[in-house]
Amino acid sequence: MDKIQLREVKEEDWKAIHSYASIEDVCKYQPWGPNTEEESKAYVRDIMDDALVEPRIRYAYSIVENETVIGVCELSIRDRTNERGEIAYILHPDRWGLGFATEAARALLKFSFQELGLHKVSATCNPENSGSKKVLNKLGMKQEGVLRDDLKMRVGWRDSLLFSILEREWKKH
Repeated sequence: MDKIQLREVKEEDWKAIHSYASIEDVCKYQPWGPNTEEESKAYVRDIMDDALVEPRIRYAYSIVENETVIGVCELSIRDRTNERGEIAYILHPDRWGLGFATEAARALLKFSFQELGLHKVSATCNPENSGSKKVLNKLGMKQEGVLRDDLKMRVGWRDSLLFSILEREWKKH
């Protein structure tokens, strides 16, 4: 497919990130947002700071299409001993439904298993987020269950669906 590239987040990416992180519809399933400019700048600074931590546990990348940042995807190492990670992704709504989230997440899974040697990678999503559920299913991830009252939202607590894929499943998929 290769419609996108992933690269380390740069300071100037905050404007592109803010262009979607400030939109209510983008944030409706998130415990944050809509972001102010300062919140988007702080998010980018946190990513850049985390990239310098050794050993690195957060790998956040700008999703770039035709030299334009259209989103961010992340892999977080949740447990080194048990070789577990978690992926996440978010895109500008103009790029929803075009396969970009699937392509970015697929690249993160490849990195997780081939480069980092992880055994299991998980992801969560809001039960109402049908787009994200489709992405996770396309990746071959299996729904393990529901994390009850998992995230504190602006309007109260929300559940999260828990998906995962094992290295051996990824190899077959």
